[in-house]
Amino acid sequence: MIPFKLSEELIAQVAQLIEEGKDATLLELLEEVHYADVAEIIDELNLDQATYLIKLLDSEKTSDILTELDEDTREKILENLSAKEIAEEIDELDTDDAADIISELPEERIQEVISEIEDKEHAKEIVELLRYDDDTAGGLMAKELVWVNENWNVMTCVREMRKQAEEVTRVHSIYVVDDNDILKGRLSLKDLLTTSTRTPIKDIYIPKVDYVNVGDKAEDVARVMSKYDLEAIPVVDEMKRLVGRITIDDIVDVIKEEADKDYQLAAGITQDVEAGDSIWQLTRARLPWLFLGLVGGIGAAAIMEGFEEMISKYAILFFFTPLIAAMAGNVGVQSSAIIVQGLANDDIKGSINNRLWKEMLLAMLNGIALASILLIVVWIWKDDATAALAISVSLVIVIIVAGIIGTFIPLFLNKRGIDPAIATGPFITTSNDIFGILIYFLIAKLIIGI
Repeated sequence: MIPFKLSEELIAQVAQLIEEGKDATLLELLEEVHYADVAEIIDELNLDQATYLIKLLDSEKTSDILTELDEDTREKILENLSAKEIAEEIDELDTDDAADIISELPEERIQEVISEIEDKEHAKEIVELLRYDDDTAGGLMAKELVWVNENWNVMTCVREMRKQAEEVTRVHSIYVVDDNDILKGRLSLKDLLTTSTRTPIKDIYIPKVDYVNVGDKAEDVARVMSKYDLEAIPVVDEMKRLVGRITIDDIVDVIKEEADKDYQLAAGITQDVEAGDSIWQLTRARLPWLFLGLVGGIGAAAIMEGFEEMISKYAILFFFTPLIAAMAGNVGVQSSAIIVQGLANDDIKGSINNRLWKEMLLAMLNGIALASILLIVVWIWKDDATAALAISVSLVIVIIVAGIIGTFIPLFLNKRGIDPAIATGPFITTSNDIFGILIYFLIAKLIIGI
């Protein structure tokens, strides 16, 4: 299969065919193009052209296209569609995707669209999913799945599965429930095919099955599915009744969104923004952390002013201030990044004290290695053993403290239910800069004796 490449020529060709109203040629051009690739094309068209294309193509394809569109583009297109037209698209989607799209509509339009959905059972299931928060298992799950009753025999089971499979895009697993819809286990397709048709399902199903609760956080669901390499996982309610299932494609989206969010936090951006957002939105997202950096810079300047006399006599100390601040910030970010990654992957085990002790030893080894090089360089360069010793010893202590802060803060934030990714950005850099400069001049003053 040749990978799809979006080009200016293709976009121009599609736009021209739309303007000229050559529907047959347009349909022929896009007939073999995957819906995700068509979504890329639509994202590059103007609103009128995008709406025209959505109305032209078959609902079976455009429903999938809508799920792949940029949120802003999708919102504008949906505004140009009637409630009936949106309902026709929703009818073609699995309940989870349908609920995601409907939830983006204004409240009054949600009711209009749901009332226009022809499949009332489908509409009922969508309404049920809208009750759950987006970042929970209930908000991620789809109602379409294949289940069997433990009291059925194999023949009945196969017959019922055929009916259910008509509504399921892909069958990942076969779940087993009792008469009260309580999840009991899962069924192996191999066992189903190799067992007598009269055999009761309760005699062959596998009782061990991983599942999540409707209220579990999306990140926890992603962690479970990643750990056990699951393509799908069943979702149960508070009574352990089977209510839906989550598939790997939904979890990939969760992981991507979480990674984007953490990356922005690490870069000092407080809101979920994209490159195409307005200047005002981008400014609001960036300004708080930039202000923190400004405050930190003023604090560092105030600290240096307190050591003005020592700096005037030993100007060499001033020249190495950027090095000390940079090393403190770099070590702190390294330590916090490793801890945040470990927390995200659930790899952080044991007590905080053990983790701090390990990070302190690591920082000490790195600090001694770097300080030894710095000692030799400064001694030879400036021919001042006292200053070289003061700067080098300060570097060791600063690196150790930065490593401890970089380890402790994300662990502390995580214990308090705050996203620890915040500790990998300007917050940790600024705090380590200030502590680093203060420690640097205090130790230098102690060694030099001024």
